[in-house]
Amino acid sequence: MKASGTSAGTNGKRPIARRPTRVLAVDYLLVELPTGDDLYVTGHGLPFAENLMPENFWSDDDWFRAHSQKLFGHNSGYTGSSTIYRVKTKSVNGRDKDIVLKWNRMGQDVPGEETHEELTGAEFNSPYEEFSLVIEMREARRESPGRILTHKPLAIYVPSRRVELWQTGRREYKMQAKIRNHTEIVIDMFRPYAVIYEWIDGIDLAEACRRGAVDTETMQTLTLQVEREMRAKGFQVTDRKPQHIIVRPGREGGVLRDRTGRIAHAIVDFELLQRTPERETRVRKERRTEYLRRQAHRFEATAAPAASPRVGCVSIFGVHYVYGPAESTGGALWVVGKDPTLFDYFLPERWRHTPRTRLSATDHVHHTVTKDNIHLVWKLSRVGQQPDVDPFKPDEKSILEHGYNSPFEEVAVSFALSRRGVPTTYPRAIYMTGHQARTLQSLEDRSRYESHRHLLSPEGMPVLREDREYIVIWGYWNKPDELLAVQDSDYYQGIDALHALRQGLLSKTAYLDLMRKVRDRLASIGIEDLNLRGNHLLLSLDNSGQLLLDPDGFPQVRICNFELLRTARFDSEGAGML
Repeated sequence: MKASGTSAGTNGKRPIARRPTRVLAVDYLLVELPTGDDLYVTGHGLPFAENLMPENFWSDDDWFRAHSQKLFGHNSGYTGSSTIYRVKTKSVNGRDKDIVLKWNRMGQDVPGEETHEELTGAEFNSPYEEFSLVIEMREARRESPGRILTHKPLAIYVPSRRVELWQTGRREYKMQAKIRNHTEIVIDMFRPYAVIYEWIDGIDLAEACRRGAVDTETMQTLTLQVEREMRAKGFQVTDRKPQHIIVRPGREGGVLRDRTGRIAHAIVDFELLQRTPERETRVRKERRTEYLRRQAHRFEATAAPAASPRVGCVSIFGVHYVYGPAESTGGALWVVGKDPTLFDYFLPERWRHTPRTRLSATDHVHHTVTKDNIHLVWKLSRVGQQPDVDPFKPDEKSILEHGYNSPFEEVAVSFALSRRGVPTTYPRAIYMTGHQARTLQSLEDRSRYESHRHLLSPEGMPVLREDREYIVIWGYWNKPDELLAVQDSDYYQGIDALHALRQGLLSKTAYLDLMRKVRDRLASIGIEDLNLRGNHLLLSLDNSGQLLLDPDGFPQVRICNFELLRTARFDSEGAGML
């Protein structure tokens, strides 16, 4: 994708901005126009980006009337019930382009769903869902022999004009569901959306039958063949029609065939395209496997792929992160490691609204399984809050003087412990919210904002902002990363020491001995937990429900709370791009 910025469009007009963005694993160049219109251009559409500017095919009424054809009826080549046009764009730099413009029907009732069982529960894809699935299906040729031919998805066009739901036929409850499922991007139920594809020369299979180029039996056979080809790649449509199959008439009658004698064909119309259940399960499993493999090697990758221009590598307190914007919320994200591929796994839309279990009665600590089937624990940082302690008790006064660690300090302390041989849970990422949040002034602790003032993001903003909330994301403990990368399985179950005491897995003596041992071990490496509690220590149960023990007979223990660990102040290095 091109770098972000502004540049001149056609006819002397200038887009507000051109910037890369990513929605449902598809990279776009987002062009924001002075009219308020938005154009999301795919990699296939980039060579024709200027042709796809609205003034070059749609907003010039005279041009559109003279150079468009509504694709309805028996003489159109493509038939169906949607609002579809074939349009020739204006010539830009000596080149024009034939495109298919189709107004998206998300949120509308699917025709025939009440009378056809196979359509029960069917929902029209949003334009972003449609493009994501089409591109995935096109790329499936790399997975197994054979490929599905389609017209290329070029762009998604979103005019700024607003229309009422009754004018579009959208159902509000269906649109609300789409909005909830598109946390990566804001879906506006009152704006129209259009998908733009490359035009494919030919006619649809039903029209070919009407013209006598194929007989009815051939039409039915090819329709079923295409369905099998799609299912073999892991995709299906709930409204199988010969109108969705494009063939090319032959010069001497009939239709064009390939070298094997089979009818050459391509597929169009993907508003009801979906993965098969088997593929859906496999995709989730493969994504999890890829995640586990990359986590085990997260500090080895150093270069961002060309498809991820929005992220870069930074270092804060000696910890490497991949940093970038969380565009769906206006926040920011620091993912531990150097592998930019891991960035998308931690975007808030992957985990923020998935079902969660609260792990603490007093703190905002939650366990969730992300949309990629990744188990995570996320905790709302208390940085900037004044600890609720008694300033006249010596031990609690120390807590007040120290204050809560920042998220970046928590992660740095966890790595400092690991380097000194003290196991911890794994820090995964730090998320800064996009919404403003302020603590009551009487409860504020500004010490961290002062000490972190020199730490800036690549955009020149403080990494620790008083008007934002921070969430620290940790791995859910069940096995070391390097072993999970080899074999994915739930080997261990985590349980904190206090919970183990209450369940009778630890005696009072064993519990107190464990606490003393951990306190002494921390002191030996110059670190103190100012509020050490049993729920700061994570133990492991094996498959038989027994505590894992170290060679000395003590339970194996990991530190899992870092907000009040006191150590020497960190290096004052900056947080600039590496």
